[in-house]
Amino acid sequence: GYKANPKYTMSCLKAAYDNGARWIVLCDTNGGTLPHEVTKIVNEVVKVIPGKNLGIHAHNDTGNAVSNSLAAVLAGVRQVQGTINGLGERCGNANLMSLIPTFYLKKDFSDKFEINIKENNIKNITQCSRLLDEILNRKPNKHLPYVGAAAFSHKGGLHVSAVQKDPKTYEHISPEEVGNVRNIVVSDQAGKSNILSRLKTIGIDIKENDPKVKKLLSEVKDREFIGYSYDGADASFELLARRIMSKIPRYILIKEYDVSVKKNSSGKIISSAKAHLEVDGEKIVCEGEGNGPVNALDNAIRQNVDRLAKYSKYLKDLKLVDYKVRILNTGTEAVTRVSIESTDSKGKNWFTIGVSTNIIDASFKALID
Repeated sequence: GYKANPKYTMSCLKAAYDNGARWIVLCDTNGGTLPHEVTKIVNEVVKVIPGKNLGIHAHNDTGNAVSNSLAAVLAGVRQVQGTINGLGERCGNANLMSLIPTFYLKKDFSDKFEINIKENNIKNITQCSRLLDEILNRKPNKHLPYVGAAAFSHKGGLHVSAVQKDPKTYEHISPEEVGNVRNIVVSDQAGKSNILSRLKTIGIDIKENDPKVKKLLSEVKDREFIGYSYDGADASFELLARRIMSKIPRYILIKEYDVSVKKNSSGKIISSAKAHLEVDGEKIVCEGEGNGPVNALDNAIRQNVDRLAKYSKYLKDLKLVDYKVRILNTGTEAVTRVSIESTDSKGKNWFTIGVSTNIIDASFKALID
């Protein structure tokens, strides 16, 4: 109410403090206050109430909850309220995953204030952020500052080259300080630096002037022209790279498959799939049903996993956690891009991709990768 009636609000705050209140929390309840206004308000309030007794509770309706909290602290506030990942009503509250590392890692705060944060604990903040999303069954926002998967991602070839020479050119902190990792993205903007860095990450050592590097870069650009996107499809890129750099075995070869979808008299939709596989030279026919064609294809392979002999232990704990379809142009004959996120019992996640004019074919390509 300060902006509506500053004089009345100040008298109420002072009365509360004089009558024993030891924490006066300034709440930006409608989320419309801006940082310069927060500074002005706190400067006025600290004239009658000590900063050590003041708190700030900022909402994010203008996207300024973190900025408002920082401005309040610099103006004298000593308690900050917020939530993990900025969760909260409407547009959310101040994001503690941004505030905590800022207080600890930025000298304007760490040198000026006593901060009760331990170095070993700050390295767990990325894990903390993602754990909450996992508990809530939410897909993590990869663009979150500090803790997001894209916070330290680099795509343009010039950016990657610069980061390799001096990370500070494009990274304000080291990702390891908050338990995050650097990610070199391979896309149609990729240069040789991206390819070499990505190859190193997946354990492929190759000389910069090796012609296979140029061949891989050309293949990536050609594939992205027809709809593939390796920005995030790390597993499919690794398979592509390994096939070009050196021969890798085709553990499971899909010879042919058949998928049908029908609606029975009771209104239930049933999807059935039959896949002809070749495993180590042996031909296997797998059949399965599911709530959709992709699920049916997955079940067809999974339900016959024991027949895949030595590969069964690698497939038994495989789970699909996300499935995304994107139409790349208009019309019912449009090219379709399918992205699948998979995980295993160790909690490792990876992404694969498939592209085709047929959604089932695109899905199966991503599934097989």
